Amino acid sequence: MSSILLRCAAAFSLLTTAPVLAQTAKAPAAPAAMAADQADPALWVVKDKDTTIYLFGTIHVLKPGLSWFDEAVRTAFDKSNEVVLEIPMPTPEQAQAAVMKSAVNVTGPKLSEKLPEAERPAYARAVADAGLPAGALEQLDPWFAASTLTLVTLQKQGYDPASGAEQAISQAAKAAGKPLTGLETLEQQFGFFDSLSDAAQVTFLTETIKELPTAGQSIDKMVDQWRRGDPEALAATMNEEMTVSPELRRVLLTDRNARWAKWIEERMKRPGTVFVAVGAGHLAGSGSVQDALRRYKLRATRVKY
Repeated sequence: MSSILLRCAAAFSLLTTAPVLAQTAKAPAAPAAMAADQADPALWVVKDKDTTIYLFGTIHVLKPGLSWFDEAVRTAFDKSNEVVLEIPMPTPEQAQAAVMKSAVNVTGPKLSEKLPEAERPAYARAVADAGLPAGALEQLDPWFAASTLTLVTLQKQGYDPASGAEQAISQAAKAAGKPLTGLETLEQQFGFFDSLSDAAQVTFLTETIKELPTAGQSIDKMVDQWRRGDPEALAATMNEEMTVSPELRRVLLTDRNARWAKWIEERMKRPGTVFVAVGAGHLAGSGSVQDALRRYKLRATRVKY
């Protein structure tokens, strides 16, 4: 479940703005990647006679020092007149407001009360292992508690939201004066999680807790697949987790991919060059954005480099 967040939800990288994360004990970070650590993630292009749209799959949280924003990826970015992310980077105040609206439940039952009794001890251990006070997550929705525990665990492994691909692309776009927009808003993306049924949210949390002890190794594997430009392997890894909840797959992945493909189809009607960067999970495997584009007779071609 942790890699679903890392590949399919840009909002995941913004959770450090949530007040609950200020309560986490500072853990020593794992060694950062070497500066010469080269990555060549996959890049696609959709084009006609006067419109070019590049599709780049991102990882929302990375270790510092990984060199990926160069070669063909940087060339495509530099050629583009505009940049489109999953969501535009909000201010901390905007992020906190979205959390309060979609992830905090001050009147309903406590989070632990929503869990099957057999799952409660594991939940309590996960909270303690994260360095959080025992009741820190009790007023959160299950999906946000799962997200928080995942991010804290990955931070202890040396992963840093500030090193995520969206941050670098956003900063580069602003520095170059390129228009920067989003396919969704932060409120919309949080709303997708919040719209999940109670059962799906609880499954999301309990499965995440089971995977936390090996989350670091799982994400390392996924980042390696991304850096090698191997979307097929990435899809296989993701599909293993998505089978746990078809509802999760539909809400977080395939429905959104279909909407984004429609956006691309509409944007192809106007001239220009666009750099679109979304979570790598959206550009891999069955039900991907590329698959959805076929219904509009559009083909995404892999850029070789």
